[in-house]
Amino acid sequence: MDEPIPVTRAVDHGTAKLMPDVDRKRAWLLTVDGAPQSYVDLDAPTHLEFEYARRLGHVLDTVVEPGAALDVLHLGGGALTLPRYVAATRPGSRQDVVEADRGLLSLVEEHLPVPDDSGITVHAADARAWLEAVAPDSADIVIADVFGGSRVPAHLTSTAYARAAERVLRADGVYLANLADAAPFVFLRSQLATFSTVFEELAVIAEPGVLRGRRFGNAVLVASHRPLDTATLARRTASDAFPARVEHGPALREFIGAAEPVRDENAVPSPEPPDGAFSIG
Repeated sequence: MDEPIPVTRAVDHGTAKLMPDVDRKRAWLLTVDGAPQSYVDLDAPTHLEFEYARRLGHVLDTVVEPGAALDVLHLGGGALTLPRYVAATRPGSRQDVVEADRGLLSLVEEHLPVPDDSGITVHAADARAWLEAVAPDSADIVIADVFGGSRVPAHLTSTAYARAAERVLRADGVYLANLADAAPFVFLRSQLATFSTVFEELAVIAEPGVLRGRRFGNAVLVASHRPLDTATLARRTASDAFPARVEHGPALREFIGAAEPVRDENAVPSPEPPDGAFSIG
C-alpha cells in the first residue's frame, strides 16, 4: 500500500495543506496558510488531538446524557473533526456543517470523506447568513469554530450574531465557541459581555497559563439558558492530558469587568496570534 503523501491546494481563503501523521496510519493535519485548522484520524474519530477540540468534546460529553442523539449545527467545517466525533459518540445525531470556503470543502470531501450514513450534511455558506435564515428552535447545540485564517471574523462577534445563535437553539440548548486571545483579554472579555446580554449562564474553559496571561491561546466559551454542570466539566478538563480550568459565576463576572458588549458597527476580528502561537496540543 502506498504511503500517504501531503496535499497542497489553493482554496478560497488561502493555501490549504493536508499532512499525514507519521505516527497514526490514517491521521491527517489540516492547515490553512500555515495555521493548524483540524486534525482527523479516520480510523479513530473519537481521537481529538488539539487541546481546544478536546475541551469542546468534554462539553459535548457532559451537556446531555451520554449516547443520546443530538441535533448539532457546526459553524466552520475544517476537516469535520467534531462532526465525526459526535457521529461516533452519539449515533443517530443530525448534524449540519456550515463552511464558507468551498475549495476547502472540496479538498476535505475528496481526501477525508465522511461515511454516507454519518448523519453529517455540509453546506457552503456564510455562518451568520445561515444562522439568520435557518429555522428557529432547530438545534440542541451550536458550535462556532470559524476562523478567517487565524482570526474570528468580526461579523461573528456581535450581539446581533449572539441573538441569531440563540434563536436557532432550543430552550435547553447550548452554544459553544472556540476563541483565541491573550492578556489583557480585550477580545475574550468583550465576547463574554456580548453573550451575557443573551444567555444567563456562561463559562470559559482554558489552559491555566492562558487565563493567567502568560501566553496567547484558545478559550472555549459555553453559553446557555439552563445551569451548566460546571463541577463535572471542571473534573473532566482538569484530569485531561492537557489540563484546563473552568471559570464561571462570580469569578467570571469579575473577569468580564467593565467590558462592553460588541455591536455590529464596532465589531472587529479577534487579535492576530503571535508567530508560533498555535501548535498541535
